[in-house]
Amino acid sequence: MFRLDTWIAHFSDGATLALVVVVAVVLGLRHATDPDHLAAVTTLIATGRDRAARTAARLGLVWGLGHATSLFAFGLPIVLFKSYLPEPVQAAAETSVGLMIALLALWLLVRWRRGLFHLHHDHGGTHAHGPRRRFRTRSPLQAFGIGLVHGMGGSAGVGVLLLASIHDRSIAVVALGLFAFCTALSMAALSTGWGVMLATSPGRSSLSRFAPVLACASLAFGVWYALAALSLAPYYF
Repeated sequence: MFRLDTWIAHFSDGATLALVVVVAVVLGLRHATDPDHLAAVTTLIATGRDRAARTAARLGLVWGLGHATSLFAFGLPIVLFKSYLPEPVQAAAETSVGLMIALLALWLLVRWRRGLFHLHHDHGGTHAHGPRRRFRTRSPLQAFGIGLVHGMGGSAGVGVLLLASIHDRSIAVVALGLFAFCTALSMAALSTGWGVMLATSPGRSSLSRFAPVLACASLAFGVWYALAALSLAPYYF
């Protein structure tokens, strides 16, 4: 699951504090591109409202902070006491992540079905497209909660990486904090990129066509991720 991360972490084996810091930062930035993170963030920020870039950046950052909080809280005991979470706990956490992705995908599909992504063009005249519904953008508190759940799923793997390459506990704690912080920043940047795309009419028009495809793909991934966590399906990442 963490083949690339393991390769990166090898650079910090017996290294100086400066190199350990660099490795932790790189791991944090790369961690945001994991398939489960991409599936979650795309369904989280998909919206047809104005100022999509600003909204997406805020939601992505808050999601990342929730993820960082959970990751640090669950990873700290692993780093300090070199004891791993029981396998049933790890499986339950990963399963919850998969189910959460599936639920986000279903909600995206419902919003698309209700016409959230339909563009209303102004042609200079007065005409009706039918009643225009108002949809509430997902709140930062909800994004933070989703991040908390997601952080629990990856905390054990992060602890394995840090414990495999860092022997000094104080340095390991610093590395864990940097990993969590950089993951939050990376998720904010990734979300902003999506938001910039959705802020344009072509972007929203494309989303209106591909939202059901994105939702179905994320739904399939979430179900598969949950089954893989229960050892009922193979996991290749």
